[in-house]
Amino acid sequence: MTLRCEKLSKSFDGTRALAEVSVEFPSSGITAIIGPNGVGKTSLINVLTGFLRAESGRFFLSERELTGLAPHRIARLGIARTFQDLRLISQVSVLENVLLARPNQKGERLLPALFRFGVAAEESRNHDEAMRWLKFVGLDSAAKELAGEMSYGQQKLLTLACCLATDARILLLDEPIAGVHPEMVSKILDLLGQLRDAGKQIVFIEHDIASVRQVADMVIVMDHGKIIARGKPSEVLERPEIIEAYVG
Repeated sequence: MTLRCEKLSKSFDGTRALAEVSVEFPSSGITAIIGPNGVGKTSLINVLTGFLRAESGRFFLSERELTGLAPHRIARLGIARTFQDLRLISQVSVLENVLLARPNQKGERLLPALFRFGVAAEESRNHDEAMRWLKFVGLDSAAKELAGEMSYGQQKLLTLACCLATDARILLLDEPIAGVHPEMVSKILDLLGQLRDAGKQIVFIEHDIASVRQVADMVIVMDHGKIIARGKPSEVLERPEIIEAYVG
């Protein structure tokens, strides 16, 4: 599956967040989107996941147009995302947060919920899947603890587990390592590498250029709502104008 967009534009109070952005993301590997604050990185992800409506332009998953679809419909097609604000339910357990992310649950529909058709078996499978992803991120031993009692780094891991519990193949991650200590950064980057090797397609926004160099297969540079560079990290991040403006 390939995610691509054509001439997406979006403005806020007269400021151009996206200026006819056209890009096709690689169908595999890890793509990093970099650039200063306020240049449209998060706006692009918000549009591609249905949380913002573009003023013009279109976007597609392979040949299927997604323009105008609601976020839950886009998610059902295999696209999951995280947010800068973590959006966890702090007063329920770590496990329950991941269980709530599981897709198409019978218990959410009226007749299966009333008559329990296949609900028990599905609940067991969902529990096993939730625990599998918690083990993957290293939080299985904390499954019964309240999400709000986790450290910030652990909450970052929990949001990743919730994202993975949707069974999505394409993951759009908004600053997955921002604000965490170096050991946690290394852990999260290692997990992203494992997910890439398992066939997940990952697009992430990041300001830490060292981390981008370490894990990204492709880099997209944005400025003033436009894509100004795209290519392999070894090429893009060595350009003098990129070094001066974004790397320092």
